[in-house]
Amino acid sequence: MALKGVVIDAGHGGSDPGANGNGIIEKDLTLLISKYMYDRLRELGIPVTMTRTTDETLDSKTRTNRIKDAYGTGTDVLVISNHINAGGAEFSYHYKKLIGY
Repeated sequence: MALKGVVIDAGHGGSDPGANGNGIIEKDLTLLISKYMYDRLRELGIPVTMTRTTDETLDSKTRTNRIKDAYGTGTDVLVISNHINAGGAEFSYHYKKLIGY
């Protein structure tokens, strides 16, 4: 099966800063990391999109719709959600519930 596309989700954003401390704000780092990943995947010719490219607030419905609208919900779509926290697998489970996986 060929890869249809990659959706990169820069976690948090806007009014949701995520974890922060020591001058580090999660939403800023996740956006930088996501932009880097996006650029590299494009250089490699891989179809890729991002849920947000600026510091904007996304509610869970909007974030989920952007993920699903990009390339569909098939097994040929890879979703990478970037977070920098100590939450373990809880977030992955949360996203699976949101997209009906």
